Amino acid sequence: MMGAKLENNIESSLDEILAWEWVKTAIGAIEEKLGIDTVVVDVGDVFVLSEAFLITSGRTSRQVKAIVEGIEDAIKKSEGPPPIRVEGDDDYKWVLMDYGDFLVHVFETKERSYYQLERLWGDRPVIAIPSDQALNVS
Repeated sequence: MMGAKLENNIESSLDEILAWEWVKTAIGAIEEKLGIDTVVVDVGDVFVLSEAFLITSGRTSRQVKAIVEGIEDAIKKSEGPPPIRVEGDDDYKWVLMDYGDFLVHVFETKERSYYQLERLWGDRPVIAIPSDQALNVS
């Protein structure tokens, strides 16, 4: 069961996301594929095109591919929308999945360390999703 503090942080930080159900579905898929260091960055107040970034990593390009496919499959099975656009699926080092209200960034760990996307958005609220709690997000 998710701790009350984490649950309150998630609810208060992400209240404005229209597609929160799909974000939760994506988080579940990431957990199933053993994604690493999953975070949600609330960018809604400063980024016109999206409300949040969901960022995670895989150890290899093969794992990144599995995570990306897992997210697409899980959202589709939940009758969610397909991504508007997917970029980076030629080498699976950094894949960007655009779902409109939220963007998913799936990095190979080396690429994530290099680009440090969280640092770029460091002034925005960031919610770390503990891997043992990711499936219990509600």
